[in-house]
Amino acid sequence: MRRGAMRVMEMVRWNGRRGVTYMPRPGDGEARAVTMIPGDGIGPLVTGAVQQVMEAMHAPIFFETFHVSGNMTSVPSDVIDSIRKNKVCLKGGLATPVGGGVSSLNVQLRKELDLFASLVHCFTLPGLPTRHDHVDIVVIRENTEGEYSGLEHEVVPGVVESLKVITKFCSERIAKYAFEYAYLNNRKTVTAVHKANIMKLADGLFLESCREVAKKYPGIKYNEIIVDNCCMQLVSKPEQFDVMVTPNLYGNLVANTAAGIAGGTGVMPGGNVGAEHAVFEQGASAGNVGNEKILVQKKANPVALLLSSAMMLRHLQFPSFADRLEQAVIGVIKEGKYRTKDLGGDSTTQEVVDAVIEKLD
Repeated sequence: MRRGAMRVMEMVRWNGRRGVTYMPRPGDGEARAVTMIPGDGIGPLVTGAVQQVMEAMHAPIFFETFHVSGNMTSVPSDVIDSIRKNKVCLKGGLATPVGGGVSSLNVQLRKELDLFASLVHCFTLPGLPTRHDHVDIVVIRENTEGEYSGLEHEVVPGVVESLKVITKFCSERIAKYAFEYAYLNNRKTVTAVHKANIMKLADGLFLESCREVAKKYPGIKYNEIIVDNCCMQLVSKPEQFDVMVTPNLYGNLVANTAAGIAGGTGVMPGGNVGAEHAVFEQGASAGNVGNEKILVQKKANPVALLLSSAMMLRHLQFPSFADRLEQAVIGVIKEGKYRTKDLGGDSTTQEVVDAVIEKLD
């Protein structure tokens, strides 16, 4: 009787540790190649942090590293070829020139690989003081058109036209992605962000597409909100939002706003995905290459990219490694002993990395 009771207790303990057993197909556990772009500014520092943690937990991936800078005129073809081959990329921030005639390499990469969906997960971390508690918002942004189409020209001296392109195909595609994400992740509400009261044709088409897709998901609540009201509601009552789907420019603004109320851009993971490829990077873009002082002092916050790399591991179907990494990072933040300056501490990047590695179980 005692032996049987002990056996039951062992099973309870085991089941408490493990949920549903993952049944791999032959070859699922083989190491996967991932293209690595360290990027500019603090990029090499935080991507180096990810590499250390991956090595410490013996994650089944290896990196093919390419050095790309935002001041290049285009993404080198060997980098594109590597991402096409590996299907997955992890990158640090690339500096985007302000003004002038040089286009953003970030935008080039998204268009070249048709990474049509940007996903940023903005959520409060246990132990990190924020203005609002229990924030858990996913911002899904159309990534290939809108104001980022890059169609600008000077009509006459002093007059510039910048074209915002919205298509039914891309609007329906991003709306479907948002609803699929909500459905597969047990999310209850999708909110479309727009300015159709002013841009009646462009944003009107985006809204029309979202409404058509929403009809196919009757179990998910669908809302609409004007972008300026959205920003006000985000900073006052963020708990009302769940999944948000937006055109290109609005998504950038909304994601950074949501990141600001949930702990800052330094802790928000994200990725850009398409039908064939995925590029994971810091979720919210504000200041993602850092300033010179942070770089010199080696005090860049690696949390956002570590959490993005956990998203990458889950994408590669290595869920247990993703869980270990996420729990280690959350544990370090909750403990509060090692935090970089943007989180109220004074730790170096390496001190945070060492603490995360120590937390790995």
